[in-house]
Amino acid sequence: MEKAQVAGKEPIGVEVKAGETYYWCACGRSSNQPFCDGSHEGTSFKPLAFTAEKDDTVYLCVCKQTKNPPYCDGTHKTL
Repeated sequence: MEKAQVAGKEPIGVEVKAGETYYWCACGRSSNQPFCDGSHEGTSFKPLAFTAEKDDTVYLCVCKQTKNPPYCDGTHKTL
C-alpha cells in the first residue's frame, strides 16, 4: 500500500461555508494544499470529500498522517 507524502508539518486553517463540499488532498502531492488538484492520478489515492456543517474555521491536516481525516489531530508533532 502506498503511503501519502508529507506535504507539511502544520495544519492549514481554512474558512468553510455551511453546506459547501470540499475535497481534501489525501496523497500529499497537490500543489493546492490542503485541497486536491488531481495530482493523485495514477496512484491508489482519492480525495476525501467533506461538507461543512456550519460556517467555521477548520484546521486541515497537511502531514496526511492524521487518524481523523481531513482534520488535524496533532500527529505532525511526532514526525
